[in-house]
Amino acid sequence: MSSTNRGYERHKTDYYVTPQNEIKNFLSEFLLDENIDRPDRMNWLDPCCGGDKENEASYLSVIKEEFDPVICGIDIREDSHADVIMDFLSCEKQNMDKHDIIISNPPFLHAKEFILKSLDFVNEGGYVIMLLRLNFFGSIDRKSLFEEFMPMYCYVHHKRMSFIPKDTTVDGKLTKKGSTDSIEYAHFVWKKGVNPEFTKLKVI
Repeated sequence: MSSTNRGYERHKTDYYVTPQNEIKNFLSEFLLDENIDRPDRMNWLDPCCGGDKENEASYLSVIKEEFDPVICGIDIREDSHADVIMDFLSCEKQNMDKHDIIISNPPFLHAKEFILKSLDFVNEGGYVIMLLRLNFFGSIDRKSLFEEFMPMYCYVHHKRMSFIPKDTTVDGKLTKKGSTDSIEYAHFVWKKGVNPEFTKLKVI
């Protein structure tokens, strides 16, 4: 999700690549905080994994490289590096494998839907992790989400991210490689079956 990405269909002109170093930074903190010493034994899913002929699918690449677990990538885009090309939001639960961790950078307009769907699909005691704008907390529409499903953790990335791996033109406007996004981002972590009153915030 980027603050300049306005829709679910991830066309080449609006595909924003999650920085792999920021994923690694987050995972090192999260796994330590949760005392997860064998992530290779967990079943992972990225429900909108992205990737194309010029860019790796960021979460899949990092997780495979770091842990080599069972992991599946889903994406709606035909040119993605997904294992399965489909719309995760239309998946039927009985047709899905069980997953211990669902992690992704969801499309902004459908982030709430991805969170709720993932919480429904993940194993009991499993984790749903989404990279979101820090101001995702502030919304009348999303208040009910946090009343029912408060995340355990919010890992705030102290540097604004660059989702642009190369010079990119969107709607006739050139965005230069390395340009940072307009707002801070955080990895939000939910644990199924756990609904804390407060979220623990950590700056990484």
